[in-house]
Amino acid sequence: MPLVPVNPTEIAPPAANYEHAVLAEGASRILHTSGIVPVKPDGTVPENISDQAEVIWQNIRKILKEASMEITDITLVTTYVVPDQDLSEVMATRDETFGSHQAASTLLVVSRLAQESWKMEIAVVAISDS
Repeated sequence: MPLVPVNPTEIAPPAANYEHAVLAEGASRILHTSGIVPVKPDGTVPENISDQAEVIWQNIRKILKEASMEITDITLVTTYVVPDQDLSEVMATRDETFGSHQAASTLLVVSRLAQESWKMEIAVVAISDS
């Protein structure tokens, strides 16, 4: 299934490594995640934001695998981060995970998350035709 970037030349280009929109043509399977949080399988939460981002993306990869999907099926990423964090570390982990793949992406700084130890969480939408 082709995922077609939609970046009109009549508007400013994306501000970072993402698409303004992604059009899924002929989609037959759509996965919406909840906010995926930085909790390891043993129940621990890393202290720093970079390690939390890595745990979240590991968790997302496992969810995608269970759904028979890949990172390249992700069309939308919504990242929530609490104040006073290094956003470049958050974005670097996403970019490393995606490689050359790009998706529509929104990053929000929020006052807090459901657990005090969580500095971030990420929700994704993935679309696959298989």
